[in-house]
Amino acid sequence: MSVGFRRPFEAVDYQELVRAFPPPPEYFERAWLAPPEEIERVQRSRLRERAMAAAQVPFFARRWSAAGFDPRTLTGVHDLERVPPYTVHDIRDSIEAHPPWGDYQAVTPADALREPLRVYMSGGTTGKSRPTFYTQWDREVGAVLTARALYLQGIRPGDVVLNSWAYGTHNGAFAFDEALHRWLNCVVLTTGTGNVTSSERQVELAIEYGATAILTTGDYLLRLAEVARDLGYDPKRDLTIRALPNIGDRELLESTFDAECFHSYGFHEVQWVSVECPAHDGLHIFEDAFVVQIVDPETGELLPDGEQGALCVTELYKTGSPQFRYNIMDLSTLYPRERCECGSWLRKMAPFAGRADNMVKLRGVNVWPEAVGEIALAVPGVAQDWFVRAVRQGRRDEMIVSVTSDADPGAYDPLATAVEARLAERLGVKIRAEVVAPGALDAWTEVGTAPKLKRFRDDR
Repeated sequence: MSVGFRRPFEAVDYQELVRAFPPPPEYFERAWLAPPEEIERVQRSRLRERAMAAAQVPFFARRWSAAGFDPRTLTGVHDLERVPPYTVHDIRDSIEAHPPWGDYQAVTPADALREPLRVYMSGGTTGKSRPTFYTQWDREVGAVLTARALYLQGIRPGDVVLNSWAYGTHNGAFAFDEALHRWLNCVVLTTGTGNVTSSERQVELAIEYGATAILTTGDYLLRLAEVARDLGYDPKRDLTIRALPNIGDRELLESTFDAECFHSYGFHEVQWVSVECPAHDGLHIFEDAFVVQIVDPETGELLPDGEQGALCVTELYKTGSPQFRYNIMDLSTLYPRERCECGSWLRKMAPFAGRADNMVKLRGVNVWPEAVGEIALAVPGVAQDWFVRAVRQGRRDEMIVSVTSDADPGAYDPLATAVEARLAERLGVKIRAEVVAPGALDAWTEVGTAPKLKRFRDDR
């Protein structure tokens, strides 16, 4: 007897899903090693399908019509340059004009009976949150992509893993959870952040149950190593960590836990995009699910391979909220297609290099906060924490970088002077530095509580 709605297991053909988007380890046995012509054939086919589906969504139909783009004329990746990109500002405009969901979604809550839905939010720090609907298909494919990355980073089926990301309105913790549970058969300890499960308890759980990985920010993982030492443990010996799927200082993470660390990239609206292989020479893009381009942050024009710009991403798998030439404004570089030492022909991109929309113009010089932080951390005596503020003083914009140090407070002023000198030397512009004690920046960076560490605030 029909109950009038489809449950999640009825809404997805799992045999078709696994064929189209192989999970690990099968993925690395075949699709990872596919020749260029096969990669590009799959992309062409899926790109045309996604264009026709996105054209049914009012947001894209309106923008494409205004730009004179007909999705029926799209024949391959080379045609994407004719498709107008959009940014988070366009999404916010859509929400304001069509509250509360905007008109950029392909589904609404009214579709939940035929298509099980989940909604996650992002972007609440600079304006209203941006809702993104995920169908059951979207959740499962996204979990497969995440599982691929976690597998390559060292997590294996059956491992015990602490998921220390914040279980909230953001997508991140749930994407990890679904990948670990549904596609890697891992035992997930849903500890959440330090505000939910104390850092001391997280360390005890990891040791008691022999956790292979603790999923969190690199900074918080290093904080857990400090807590472990305070409790009398050796992070290398007593914490049996062998996988480091964490954003942060690779060298420091590896030396602390004696495990290999891999860079990766993903974001709220599409989940996992790319991951590093053991060659550590760029991040392989999951090209069966994404087309990645690099565009000029200001003009949106396509940039050649090897030139840094903003990431413009088109997904090839979603049925809920399409992302078709979404200029995410994250800075990176795209490499030419060539065979990697690992055997893969997948295109590679550089690691995340900062935010294009965080750029501050100081006396004619374009300055990115992430570059300021990287330069400051290289000064001897500076610890691994920083925060940048843009302020208005008098009649001009200024920038202040705050860094932490384990040194005696009497050494703070000379250290700040050294940081300022290094920044002036590297960037050609004066940036004020201040040195504070470890932990003093936690309220600003939101370490242990936010899905992503905050590193910049515009106080102008």
